[in-house]
Amino acid sequence: MSAPLRTTPEQMAAVEGGPTLADLVLECASAFDKARIERPREEARDLVAAVLDRPRFWPSLHPREQPEPAVVRAVRSAASTRAAGAPFAYAVGRSAFRFLTLAVDESVLIPRPETEQLVDLVLSQRVARAGGGIAIDVGTGSGAIALALAAEARFDRVLATDVSADALRVARANAQSLAASLRTPVQFAHGTGLAPVRDVRARLIVSNPPYIAFGEMRELPRLVRDWEPASALCCADDGLAVTRDIIIGAERVLEPGGLLALETDTRRAADVARFAQSRGRFCAIEVRRDLTGRPRFVLATHGTPA
Repeated sequence: MSAPLRTTPEQMAAVEGGPTLADLVLECASAFDKARIERPREEARDLVAAVLDRPRFWPSLHPREQPEPAVVRAVRSAASTRAAGAPFAYAVGRSAFRFLTLAVDESVLIPRPETEQLVDLVLSQRVARAGGGIAIDVGTGSGAIALALAAEARFDRVLATDVSADALRVARANAQSLAASLRTPVQFAHGTGLAPVRDVRARLIVSNPPYIAFGEMRELPRLVRDWEPASALCCADDGLAVTRDIIIGAERVLEPGGLLALETDTRRAADVARFAQSRGRFCAIEVRRDLTGRPRFVLATHGTPA
């Protein structure tokens, strides 16, 4: 009597008509190799994992797993978008920020590690450690800063503004999906800078505003220049217009002793600090460095120097 035939996972996949995770990784890697994307196999593995919402090594540890047809379609769509040149985060529609996973699309910036550090700096300050009061995130984009503060700090309320209605759509969706992780209620307002909250008195104003001069766009990496929203990257007055408007507006909105925390370009941090000093309404003005040692953040306390 002959031994029963054994069917391999690959043969089973063919019989059942669906690819395994290993098949999808190979398929994506081939497309990425043709598109001249660096490390195509690693990128393919990461993309499949991201669409599955699993750890990055999941496809390698579960190569025989067969995802649902809808997942296969989502992987192929994301791979096509990435092969066309889109940033990874836009291709998969999500990005990690601190302890959160945020939905992102081309209407918002992809959150950066430097902005995670800005949140770290804020959380280390007295106004955040004490709890209570209102925190305002100006130019919230995907909601990254506002939602991180709502999840990790203990303010009474977090307000987030943006001039882009499309960005606010993304931020509100993120707030809804992350509601169970948030300690603090978050409210969103449409408008320029601090204008939508000019009658509020806040303990904290934090912002990662546009700070690139229009003439510097060509210096940006292609993935940034060609895909991310220019309105969230660039502004007038040599990249300082929006930051200066926030500083001026903060003089009215911040409580005495309240904190202004700004991310800025390393070439402009000193200029931002000097402008805050020149207004005469802030004290304890500091320029802080990012993890690469470059001046990146400006902190200032609302109040007349002693």
